[in-house]
Amino acid sequence: MSSLEINSSSFGRGTKLPLSPPLVEGSGHEPLGEDLKEVEESAKEIIKFTTEKLSIDEASQLVISPLCGAVSLFVGTTRNNFEGKKVISLEYEAYLPMAENEIRKICSDIRQKWPVKHIAVFHRLGLVPVSEASIIIAVSSAHRAASLQAVSYAIDTLKAKVPIWKKEMYEESSSSWKRNKECFWTASD
Repeated sequence: MSSLEINSSSFGRGTKLPLSPPLVEGSGHEPLGEDLKEVEESAKEIIKFTTEKLSIDEASQLVISPLCGAVSLFVGTTRNNFEGKKVISLEYEAYLPMAENEIRKICSDIRQKWPVKHIAVFHRLGLVPVSEASIIIAVSSAHRAASLQAVSYAIDTLKAKVPIWKKEMYEESSSSWKRNKECFWTASD
């Protein structure tokens, strides 16, 4: 068995840690051979709009695949300030039939551009308190470049094309519906 020697006070001087556990025949932990290449797994797109708190773990788990070495995530959260005002929450509304259709188009575009396996897009509706997630986008791929680029494209395109509206609720009892400057239908103003 290979080991790694670490000189650190937290482990004690010269502590050796195993690099990997020893393999025991019949333990189910043998290295996978050529059979892995033959595994077929259908690509998935999971789109979810909910008023419930979003789960980063759930989104991540839904896109994990034994065929992939990368899962990339974007998590957009409610920040506590905007232009000097204290934000206490956001409120989101969406035209759901069109929003879901536009996200499906984004997923299709991603598949045309990058070799990705699974895509999950979760968006919160209703009130979203400070520090909670408004959106989670998770993408898996064999290698990191594809999933990282796909996640970036997904959030940028979603903000530009998907009919989701955000209202900021401020501490001083005021609020403001935010115009998304990235949206194509507001670009001519």
